[in-house]
Amino acid sequence: MATLLHIDSSVLPVAESASRQVAETFRKAWLEQHPQGRIVYRDLAVSPVSHIDAAAQHAGYVDPAAHTAEQAAAFAERRELIEELEAADAVLVGAPMYNLSAPSSLKAWIDNVVLMGRTAMGAATVAGKPVTVIASRGGAYGPGTPRDGFDYVQNYLEGVFSMMLGMEVDFIVPELTGAPVDPKMAELLPLFEASRELAHSRAALRGKELAAQAAEAA
Repeated sequence: MATLLHIDSSVLPVAESASRQVAETFRKAWLEQHPQGRIVYRDLAVSPVSHIDAAAQHAGYVDPAAHTAEQAAAFAERRELIEELEAADAVLVGAPMYNLSAPSSLKAWIDNVVLMGRTAMGAATVAGKPVTVIASRGGAYGPGTPRDGFDYVQNYLEGVFSMMLGMEVDFIVPELTGAPVDPKMAELLPLFEASRELAHSRAALRGKELAAQAAEAA
């Protein structure tokens, strides 16, 4: 039985969140392809994980048998999050752009699961796992746009998932999501709709592909 780890970080409900909507398309396609599959879901906006403190940081570099009571308590959540990531056959991450970067709740989750000598660099227990990132944004940040070069979501997450964790990362980018609600962007509605349609199409295809691969390997 294959496992999908699904992480949402948008502060908005599904009806208002492009990243949640596209992630739902992926998730439904995954289940249609692999009905017996297991989904582990974390909504970081509803149930945020703890930010790393000194005890949790130091505990990552100490043999668990030598943990102090404070370190053991602080490391318990990190261990749970790391083990979820290690047990997953595929990972789905909703990462809307907030103020040019990813939500702080997602950064907190990443800081917990990145552990040198285990999940990151060298040993990399999660190396090779596929991770699909739904990187939604209200505007457009591609080459030729006025905001070209100001996308700190994809560059950051590419570095974390690919370089540090050794995972196989794929981005699906629904953009111009502000067009339906911002009168100043009204002329961009056709581009928004095309981007949305492409994002849902890619999510459905990717969900089915990864579910089939995971089910075959399970």
